Amino acid sequence: MDHLPRLVRSMNKEQVRYFKLFAARTSQSFERKDLRLFDFLRKHDPEKEEDFLLKLYPGASKNAWYRLRNRLLGDLNKSLSVLHYDDDAFIHACHMLALFRYFYSRNLLQEARYYLRRCERSAESIENYELLDLVYGEYIRISHESLQIDPQTYVEKRKENRRRLEDLRAIDDLLAVVTYRLKTTQNFSPDRNPLLDLLKKTTDDFIKDRDLKNSPLLRFRIYRAVSQVLLQRHEYKPLEQYLLRTYREFERDRLFNRGNHDTRLQMLTYIVNTLFKTDKLRQSLQWAARLKAAMEEYNQLLFDKYFFFYYNALVINYSVLDPAQAITILEDLKDQARIKTNAYYLWFVHLNLAVLHFDQKHFKEAIRHFGKLSMLDGFKNADPSLRLKISIGELLNRYELQQADVIEYKMTRLKKEYKSLLANEDHRAEKEILDLLRRMLNLADYRSDEKLMEKMQVFADWMRKNESDDGVIIDYGNWIRGKLGRSERPADR
Repeated sequence: MDHLPRLVRSMNKEQVRYFKLFAARTSQSFERKDLRLFDFLRKHDPEKEEDFLLKLYPGASKNAWYRLRNRLLGDLNKSLSVLHYDDDAFIHACHMLALFRYFYSRNLLQEARYYLRRCERSAESIENYELLDLVYGEYIRISHESLQIDPQTYVEKRKENRRRLEDLRAIDDLLAVVTYRLKTTQNFSPDRNPLLDLLKKTTDDFIKDRDLKNSPLLRFRIYRAVSQVLLQRHEYKPLEQYLLRTYREFERDRLFNRGNHDTRLQMLTYIVNTLFKTDKLRQSLQWAARLKAAMEEYNQLLFDKYFFFYYNALVINYSVLDPAQAITILEDLKDQARIKTNAYYLWFVHLNLAVLHFDQKHFKEAIRHFGKLSMLDGFKNADPSLRLKISIGELLNRYELQQADVIEYKMTRLKKEYKSLLANEDHRAEKEILDLLRRMLNLADYRSDEKLMEKMQVFADWMRKNESDDGVIIDYGNWIRGKLGRSERPADR
């Protein structure tokens, strides 16, 4: 899918409504082919676009198609730009700089200065020193043509701004050292976390300026670096302690504002997910409620961006605490417009519904969602490892439905398609579960085969020692333990 249909399908109701108003800004009596194309792309598969364009331009060369598509894309870009021009300070500052350059090119210096001042204020509010460097350079340039501007003022400002840029480079150097020390430090003990001591020592070693040490910009950058390192290392307990302490410090010092609201929502999302990883599920749900409340702030500024993360938090927690509630949430979610227009969200909904129904032994419901997964756009282009695990989940589900013929057919195709993956040690679990499933199919009662039962027990024990929550679709070990009469259910946490 190229950019135009992907852009059209990603637009929300407000953006669509505004584009229609924007497109109708000029009165035209003839049929709007660009609007017909827009509506078509909203409702139909992009692969059918060429057939639609042939109806619009029968017998014409493709140049007419390209001109129509480019005109539509240009108008979409303009309408989105106007709609969102003041969504955050950086976007607003860029628009002000563009307007300055327009008026400056027309030699309207007074108007140009007005927009340059507004750009300067926006850039200062978000501490964007690179943009301020451009602004001060423009002031110095137009001082050659205007007696109202004293270049000395902006020369001094640019010098001070250069000092800030040097401080930023010092921050970047510090973060590089912090990141390296974190990566080379041995795993942190859950009893005592030396992470904060390490950060303080590293900061003191490399930053001597007291104001810079307390800079919100430095503190936010350190937060990003540390959280990413701990996430990569799967150090969830230290990450939980660090996030909770850092978030409360940022709140106490009133660092959060509209300009860094994205960072605040990101921190809340990390806290929710980390608490889930450390088995504090009810606490995770409490923080999810705080995330939802924060998403409503600033007139729902970033609501759409974090919509999925909030519902993901509900689903992962309720999948353990109350699977029926998780299923209800997902069933409601799949009918929402935000979900229907996003292929990734549809994947999430149907995959979780398939697994939850499977775990609850609702096998007919589960197979329906496994089937929908394979029909979704992009399934064939998804990561092969993910497709393999989904396909095996479907086979296990079909075993419960006693669909032996279907399993034999699909298993033959699966082993051929994923031959190289199944030969890889990373997919040993998938290879062994398929071998066990094949042997179970070939017996009227697999329990009568002592060797098979022994092999199943060995596999279940191996899975208990080696399984990880990361990347699991169906818990093969628990499924086999269920066939041995020893299934394990997670405790309520």
